[in-house]
Amino acid sequence: MPSNSAIALAMTGASGAQYGLRLLECLLSAGRTVYLMVSAPGQVVIGMETDLRLPGRPVEMQRVLSERYAAAPGQLRVYGREEWTAPVASGSSAPEAMVICPCTTGTLSAVANGASNNLIERAADVVLKEGRKLVMVPRETPLSVIHLENMLRLARMGVSILPANPGFYHNPTGIDDLVDFVVARILDQLDVEHGISERWGDPGDQS
Repeated sequence: MPSNSAIALAMTGASGAQYGLRLLECLLSAGRTVYLMVSAPGQVVIGMETDLRLPGRPVEMQRVLSERYAAAPGQLRVYGREEWTAPVASGSSAPEAMVICPCTTGTLSAVANGASNNLIERAADVVLKEGRKLVMVPRETPLSVIHLENMLRLARMGVSILPANPGFYHNPTGIDDLVDFVVARILDQLDVEHGISERWGDPGDQS
C-alpha cells in the first residue's frame, strides 16, 4: 500500500451530486481518510440537487461535512480549488487512489490532456504519473465522439471509467437504491468493503 493511504474525492459540476456525497459517507464510515475537492459548479449542483448548502470556505465546508457524516477528527480534509500546497498537488504525497464523482466531460477532457488548470486536474495528473488508481464517474448522455475518444485515451492509461449507470436487477425501490448501486461499484474499484448493494446472483435473505 502507498505510504499515503488516503483517498482523494473530487466532485465537479455534472448532475449526480448524490453519488459523490454518498461515496463520501461510505468512505468515512469505512474509516478511510478522505481528501475532498469540490469545484465551483459542483458546489452549485449540490445545492440544486440536495438539501445541503455548503459554505464556500474549505474550512467551513470541512466542518459541515464532518458533522453531517460523523467523521473522526482529521479524517476529512477539504482543499480549495487553487490550494497548491495541498498534498494531492505533489507526487511525494500522492493519495492511494482518487475518484472524480460526478465527473463532467470538461474535467474528463482536461485530465486526458494533462491540463492541470486547477487542483482537481492537478491531483488527477499526480495520481496518473505516480501509477495510482484513478476512477472517473462521468454523468452525461448522449456521448459525443470527443467524449468517447477522451474516455478511450484515459482507459488506455489505466483509468477506470465508471459511468453513473445504475442497474435494475436488484429491484430498486427508490432513488437511494439506484445511487447505492453505482457507489457500490466505485467502492469495489477501491477495494473498500461494503454491503450497500446486492451483487449479481446473490440470493439475499431467503428467510
